[in-house]
Amino acid sequence: MKHLQPTEAWHWLQSHAQASPERVPLFVDVRMEIESLYVGRPPGVVNIPWYEYPDLTPDPQGFAHKVLQEAGRLDRPVLLICRSGKRTLEAGAALEAAGFTDVGHVVHGFEGELDEHFHRSSRNGWRFDGLPWEQM
Repeated sequence: MKHLQPTEAWHWLQSHAQASPERVPLFVDVRMEIESLYVGRPPGVVNIPWYEYPDLTPDPQGFAHKVLQEAGRLDRPVLLICRSGKRTLEAGAALEAAGFTDVGHVVHGFEGELDEHFHRSSRNGWRFDGLPWEQM
């Protein structure tokens, strides 16, 4: 699995945006839908939750199946993002176990690590780095 800092991930996505359709990376937000909608998300990301409320229990095979449905093929590049970069490690491992060959994740995720006041987006992460994002 590739480990990309947020700015690296953004540049990587942009550099592959004009690739053939099967090589354009699939950018997947693995957070719960409500997190993605209300906290914010990068533009163009597809929401496929690693787990969802109320169960909060991952289904690795189900997740991989949903990503494959969206990706169309196992060799399409897939980039994962979550809140802090932790869920994506498990989700990425599940994709690799399912046969995906080009998986990456955004280190520190969308909101980044907690600071000494238990706040996010103050140390690192997609939003902290000033990368494009949207909010519903």
